[in-house]
Amino acid sequence: MAAVAEGLEPEAAATEDAAQDAVDAVDAVDAEPGDPPVLVGSRLSLDLYPGGCQRLLHLCARQSPQLLEVQFVQLSSHEDPRLLETTLAQVPCSLRHLRSLVLRGGQQRDVLGACLRGSLTTLPAGLSGLTHLAHLDLSFNSLETLPGCIPQMRGLNTLLLSHNHLSELPEALGALPALTFLYATHNCLRTLPKALGALSTLQCLDLSQNLLDTLPPEIGGLSSLTELNLASNRLQSLPASLAGLRSLRLLVLHSNLLTSVPTSLAHLPLLTRLDLRDNQLRDVPPELLDAPFVRLRGNPLGEAPPALPSPPGTPTFPEMPRLFLNSDLDSFLVTPQGCSVTLACGVRLQFPAGATATPVSIRYRLRLPEPRLVPLGPHDSLLSHVLELQPHGVAFQQEVGLWLLFVPPRARRCREVVVRTLNDDSWSDLETHLEEETPKRLWAHCQVPHFSWFLVVSRPVSNACLVPPEGTLLYSSGHPGVKVTFPPGATDEPRQVYMQVVRVASGELRALLEEPGAAASPLLCLSQSGPPGFLQPVTVQLPLPPGVTGLSLDRSRLHLLYRTPPEATWDDITTQVALELTHLYARFRVTHFSWYWLWYTAKTRVEGLARKAWERLRLHRVSLIALQRRRDPEQVLLQCLPLSKVDATLRRLLERYRGPEPSDTVEMFEGEKFFAAFEKGIDVDADRPDCVQGRVCFVFYSHLKNVKEVYVTTTLDRQAQAVRGQVSFYRGAVPEDVPEEAEAARHRKGTDSPWMATLPIKLPVWPGVGGGVCEGGTGGTEAGSGEAGGGRAEGRAHCTPSSSQRLRGSKAPGQGQGTGLSLAPLNLGDAETGFLTQSNLLNVAGRLGPDWPAVALHLGMPYRELQRIRHEFRDDLDGQIRHMLFSWAERQAGQPGAVGRLVQALEQSDRLDVAEEVRAVLELGRQKYEDSIQRTGLAPPDPSASPSPESAQA
Repeated sequence: MAAVAEGLEPEAAATEDAAQDAVDAVDAVDAEPGDPPVLVGSRLSLDLYPGGCQRLLHLCARQSPQLLEVQFVQLSSHEDPRLLETTLAQVPCSLRHLRSLVLRGGQQRDVLGACLRGSLTTLPAGLSGLTHLAHLDLSFNSLETLPGCIPQMRGLNTLLLSHNHLSELPEALGALPALTFLYATHNCLRTLPKALGALSTLQCLDLSQNLLDTLPPEIGGLSSLTELNLASNRLQSLPASLAGLRSLRLLVLHSNLLTSVPTSLAHLPLLTRLDLRDNQLRDVPPELLDAPFVRLRGNPLGEAPPALPSPPGTPTFPEMPRLFLNSDLDSFLVTPQGCSVTLACGVRLQFPAGATATPVSIRYRLRLPEPRLVPLGPHDSLLSHVLELQPHGVAFQQEVGLWLLFVPPRARRCREVVVRTLNDDSWSDLETHLEEETPKRLWAHCQVPHFSWFLVVSRPVSNACLVPPEGTLLYSSGHPGVKVTFPPGATDEPRQVYMQVVRVASGELRALLEEPGAAASPLLCLSQSGPPGFLQPVTVQLPLPPGVTGLSLDRSRLHLLYRTPPEATWDDITTQVALELTHLYARFRVTHFSWYWLWYTAKTRVEGLARKAWERLRLHRVSLIALQRRRDPEQVLLQCLPLSKVDATLRRLLERYRGPEPSDTVEMFEGEKFFAAFEKGIDVDADRPDCVQGRVCFVFYSHLKNVKEVYVTTTLDRQAQAVRGQVSFYRGAVPEDVPEEAEAARHRKGTDSPWMATLPIKLPVWPGVGGGVCEGGTGGTEAGSGEAGGGRAEGRAHCTPSSSQRLRGSKAPGQGQGTGLSLAPLNLGDAETGFLTQSNLLNVAGRLGPDWPAVALHLGMPYRELQRIRHEFRDDLDGQIRHMLFSWAERQAGQPGAVGRLVQALEQSDRLDVAEEVRAVLELGRQKYEDSIQRTGLAPPDPSASPSPESAQA
């Protein structure tokens, strides 16, 4: 340690002061009595609790003898950088037998649920003194270069560097003689070190989602390599030395720019899968074309090559590169050559040659819609999620093509689909062309001069014109009878004028007025840029209401209504204008623009009725449903459905869910906020970004899926009787103080009532003996182990763990009988090694995200089945993941080694975080099984064995 101390000498005083400050802070405030233990056996878990660095400094300062036994440490990198560096400097001298060090980010999420990177940018040099360290996880951090201490960790077996900002790997990396697993996905690597070929023990190498355009020939020296993943890079060719990878079983090269592949790849003796999808291969060797393990979809096979070279002196333009990205959080580089890009969410971009003068790094993100990101007019409907392209405001020298997928609108008459974007703090609609791939797969295509936010909306047909001082005529393309005539001198400077016409169904108006003969014209909206008024009156023409002609109408029943901005009230201005009637039309003159509506009714006071009718035009009739999964009643599905879709959706869901009838009809506005509140002893059992004080937030969009699945829990005793609770739906954002049950709000129904519906939720009696399992993941034991079953139920009695804690099987500190998850064992595993329940698998599924195809392939699932799942659930990523995982689990039921295969597949897919969680679940299950055997007398206790901290907590 002397050398380490000398290396830190310039900052020794500051480090010592920071460490002492942290220790003093922890000494001043002891841990709460109910806090879970962070030190259990040889495992020190500090990543799930706040103040992890301070806790570790506290333990190091006290020189606890238990630290000498610690082999596994998990620490969140979402800490103050200075405090994190101080803490890591204490690790070598306090945790001398450390074998696994996890310093991941990603535990925190932004307001929209995306993972945030940690603050780690380097490591203290002293960590090279951890001679026993075999596993180092630095994923989801802010590393730009590899810390210098890592190549000196001679015993390192696994190195995880995914989701950082690394642009290169050092040559010194080749000095790690024991390195077996190296994962550096989602970085910015452009080249690889030649010394990489010296890693003779390396078995798995994953460099996908980087910027690699070439591979060093030395890569062929990786004699032990079994898996190589280079997907989503910029490789145009492969070195012939790949033929030297005689141990290779899996080679993934999809989404590159390959134009050829070596024939020698077909002769690798152990190769079982070669993924060449989405490249630029026009021809492949016959040995590969006929091989069953080769995937070639997405290549221009058999297509004619580019045109012959032009005569000398003629400039040549290389074929535009194509990029296929498969991550929702990614970036790509655009060069002056241009490129065609397909994002994971289906969005397509085309950058023409010369769009940028210098290389520009583009970042993208698909965001869930929310009111602040979705500007909608009174009669607009949202048809897509919100796409953000960065950097904002960068102007391209040529316009970039953008294709956005959208949901087909249900109403198309007199409506149009446009792409809306933010430009200089104001939203505008772009000229949009629609392209149809299939009847249910539509694209909105537009040209964009710069990047910002983009979404697809359906709006009433809009027309615009530039009014010169000489005057002009503007008419509606959706309703040719609607016209506006601008006389000469109406304006002294040219100004832009906009017109929208909304079709009105007369049946709605008759029902509101309770008058069979009532009718109304189309609703006209006029707006303009520049001064609010015109210098000369402008003539507006509206068609008379249906069934009414100028020869037979009663003028006393004709009302011209004008919407007064900004109060949104309607005034009857019939007596203030001169109505000129023809056989089919009514004409009048105005100097200011707003909304105009022509009514024909016997009512004399129509202003208030007009406001209600206008609201009725914008309301959507929906029903609310709350269903519980049949196998897991604590999993509740909440959904808001248009009336036309209720029956079909319920028929599809009732195979897996049960629940009450849908609510009565509720009317909601597009983009209206509402929330679901669980009541009468039931509460939300999760930490969710869309959950405030146990209330689940929604925003209603008529064409999107307004559905969420949540876990619920209760503090009531379910062993005595079932818990009969309810979920209520309320309008508006979640208030600061929501009453447990807002009974008073339910006495008044209507569009302005905060309460909308209440549906019952029932949690069945907890069996308690032999047949139940807890969220901890231990399976039910055989008859005679009822005491163990009661202990498992205790884990959900008095706490509300986060989703990651549920996967770990965390246990509340309170004692006594409680409630548990009323699920039968899935038979994935056995009593001695521990079961994985459906609840455990659901939590695994919730954390896989876009990595699920890799996990599926490592589980042995055929690629054809993956394609079928993708197609069947093509608009539902969660559905893809759940269907894959549960269909595999059902096939594995009762088979030995299934859980081990799942853990191995997670490790091979670079999801060691989830694999560690599953191991923790199984370890807790094994411990509880052994304890139950001893308590029931089936096995004599070992008097020489002392109880571990983990078993004491169990």
